[in-house]
Amino acid sequence: MKVERTAQYSTYGILTSQTENIWWVCHGYGQLARYFLKKFEVLNPQKNFVIAPEALSHFYLKGHQRVGASWMTKEDRLHEIEDYLSYLNTLYEQVCQQDAFPKKAKSLVLGFSQGVATAVRWVYDQKISFDHLVMWAGGFPPDVDFSKTQTVLANKSLSFVYGLQDELITTKQFETERQRMLEKQISPKVVTFEGKHELNGEILQRMIE
Repeated sequence: MKVERTAQYSTYGILTSQTENIWWVCHGYGQLARYFLKKFEVLNPQKNFVIAPEALSHFYLKGHQRVGASWMTKEDRLHEIEDYLSYLNTLYEQVCQQDAFPKKAKSLVLGFSQGVATAVRWVYDQKISFDHLVMWAGGFPPDVDFSKTQTVLANKSLSFVYGLQDELITTKQFETERQRMLEKQISPKVVTFEGKHELNGEILQRMIE
């Protein structure tokens, strides 16, 4: 049964006709959009507008003092994916309909950790127009229809980013994921940095250079 529900999202920057880059960013497991967004404050708010949708499912983190969000679990996963794609597409349409929306701005879709699978599914759903897909500390979900790749990624930039000291995913696992991409005729730009399972301000800025 489908029901209506309320979703949250956070933004950073000022959306004007002068905005040069629009970021659609999907947080990782257990994160909240408003805190995830703080990582993007290294970007110039006059030139960058960042939209961080928050996953629909919430839960208490360890100790029950803080709350986190999750894009999906294995329970009823297909409906959860369908629901969040509908939510993301609705948000995209609403933002694009704003009078101040700059038609010529560069559009980046960034997924971090669990949010990588979300971002990939979103662009493969082919409802969002984008120029650059950034896969940060995560890989392609197993259910992606790779027959769409040539259409989805044609004339698009693809970056595969990870920290060399990532404590959750080994460098070998990242290399295996990159090899899997190459086998699917997908050639990402690999970007590494000295750091853990985290975003890095310097690398974020490099994504728009």
